[in-house]
Amino acid sequence: MRTLLYILQKEFIQIFRDKSMLPLIFIVPVMQLLVLSYTATFEIKDVDLIVLDNDRTGTSRDLVVSFSGSPFYNFNGYAENFESAQQLIKTGDADQLLVIEPDFEKNLINENSGEIQLITDAINGNAASMMVAYAQSIIGDFNKNLIINLNPTQQIGIPIQIDALFWYNPELNYITYMVPGILVLLVTVIGMFLGSMNLVKEKEIGTIEQINVTPIKKYQFIAGKLIPFWIIANIDLAIGLLLAFLVFNIPVMGSVSLLFAVASIYLIGILSIGLVISTLTNTMQQAMFISWFFLVIFILMSGLFTPIESMPDWAQIINHANPVSYFIKINRMIMLKGSGFQDILDELIILTAFAVSLFSFSILRYRKTV
Repeated sequence: MRTLLYILQKEFIQIFRDKSMLPLIFIVPVMQLLVLSYTATFEIKDVDLIVLDNDRTGTSRDLVVSFSGSPFYNFNGYAENFESAQQLIKTGDADQLLVIEPDFEKNLINENSGEIQLITDAINGNAASMMVAYAQSIIGDFNKNLIINLNPTQQIGIPIQIDALFWYNPELNYITYMVPGILVLLVTVIGMFLGSMNLVKEKEIGTIEQINVTPIKKYQFIAGKLIPFWIIANIDLAIGLLLAFLVFNIPVMGSVSLLFAVASIYLIGILSIGLVISTLTNTMQQAMFISWFFLVIFILMSGLFTPIESMPDWAQIINHANPVSYFIKINRMIMLKGSGFQDILDELIILTAFAVSLFSFSILRYRKTV
């Protein structure tokens, strides 16, 4: 135990002696949390709309007002002709074009039907589907009001009244959904990057040979290398949770101690991956590139940005070996739903199996040679 304490003392001195390391450990994660939480979103809030009104009546203007009054739309004015409106779509100055056909109001009164055309920039398919959904909702409400105005004596009732009640994120705020996932991302980056580069740094500066000739046991050396960054990553998580509450008003609805217990198990596995990478490389540059390779795969398949259920079947099968996806799910459940130990037991068992197997493999993989 005394030997391990000396190793830990040496590691902490080495970490805090490197002045360039401290901002990377504490300041960069905070900045990433604050920036990514606002920017990493699939919400569409500012749709640039251009209108080609070939009718120019009160009804057509009312339809345009329905769009311009929506919080999701920016009304960028009227187009002179279809060619100029089409050019705005091509150049990206407009996201949607609403074309109101001639005699729109006249046909509504005489024939009870009118024609409009909606053209959407669909380069981003996900954004296009949301913009079309917004437009259909606005047109549907306008159509309902129009029927009432044109037929004031007709009783139009709503047979089913729907009152929506949203649990866990009642305001449907995308930041509330993203922050728990970004917290997992930050501790993962800290654990894997620093864990992989720490041992390689000993190789580069030549101190690994001095350590190898000492009577330090292999498990003591590995524990001494992992524990400092395990502590630092947990501190970063604590800072992130505090910022989530103070800046984004997202409290931890469940048990904080359970959350840190799960994070501690998870970090053992992530740090072990970093240690395995460090045994395969000889320079910090190599360790950084290999770590980044695995991180990109883990993060993109974790469910942080896209639902795992929407992935192909083969990707979902591969994702069973992704520890990041399990911790993101657990973190969201504890922070937003207030889930308890029994609710996350299946994912926790898998994470524990990952941590034990990866830590054991890292010990076997590291060879203490003279």
